[in-house]
Amino acid sequence: MAVYTQLSQNDMTDLLAQFDLGQLVSYKGIEGGIENTNYFVTLEKNNQHSEYVLTVFEELGMDDMSFFVELTTWLAEREIPVPSPFQDRNGIALKKLHNRPTLLLPRFSGQHVAQKDLTAEHCASIGTHLAKFHRATENFYLRRQAHRGVFWWRRESQNIQSHLSKEDGELLAQEVRLFDELREQPWGLPMGIIHGDMFHDNALFEGNQVSAIIDVYNAATAFLLFDLAIVANDWCTLPDGQIDIQREQALLKAYNAERPFTEDEHKAWSQLTRTAAMRFWLSRLIPACGIEQVGRQSDEMVIKDPDELKRILLQRIANPSSLPS
Repeated sequence: MAVYTQLSQNDMTDLLAQFDLGQLVSYKGIEGGIENTNYFVTLEKNNQHSEYVLTVFEELGMDDMSFFVELTTWLAEREIPVPSPFQDRNGIALKKLHNRPTLLLPRFSGQHVAQKDLTAEHCASIGTHLAKFHRATENFYLRRQAHRGVFWWRRESQNIQSHLSKEDGELLAQEVRLFDELREQPWGLPMGIIHGDMFHDNALFEGNQVSAIIDVYNAATAFLLFDLAIVANDWCTLPDGQIDIQREQALLKAYNAERPFTEDEHKAWSQLTRTAAMRFWLSRLIPACGIEQVGRQSDEMVIKDPDELKRILLQRIANPSSLPS
């Protein structure tokens, strides 16, 4: 279970006493998190129980958090279903537990859908919601450099070379270089705030419709199309890394209906699917190779299979895709 910071009942009651949301009934660590510690929290007020999520941030510092508080508040005000933090009696949302940033968030209705159960309808729904997310942040007043963006993957792709086979090291270096070449093109690829980690387990569904987009703490200023490539690689692939064309077309057409693609995005799409696969391949390789992660104990780390993303990358290289007209 990915609960890196263990919280006592006193931790919980002392924190919740600052809010006017009710008395603590129970709390439970949430399994499956990768980067942060999360707890489900049940409170009672006026004989009614309400559900919340408490998130303790393991990598981000207090100075990083104002961006996410402002962003989620901005999005929620524009009816994008993201968890915006509650404020205490003094109007303060950002807290600290065990010297780590902490937020108390709403718990949305809906369920996760397993990757094997995703359909074209699920993919169309996330395509529409992701486009609305991007459009809602067009005038957002803050910017943020991704903490695992281009500068990170340039550095880490070099640092990890000694842990890789010659073939894998060359493949990783090639994809880093090709993205640098893409950035040098005289293209006007739309940029804005992206989710940055829109894997299928960061969405909740009611039926085949998205009810919530969660875990927005990789959000940053980047190419909007890169965000869509992350989704396509995770939501629209089969176990062997091959692309499910029906699901991918449903995703892309739904997104395009809400935010039409530009001519330059058509040129960049194939490479960005490769770059997105490379980025997450690299982030999975680091813990899989036993390289220490800041803020988390190695024996507590949830390690996902890096070969899954390598297979997707190789499929994207062998079978370039294109955006719908």
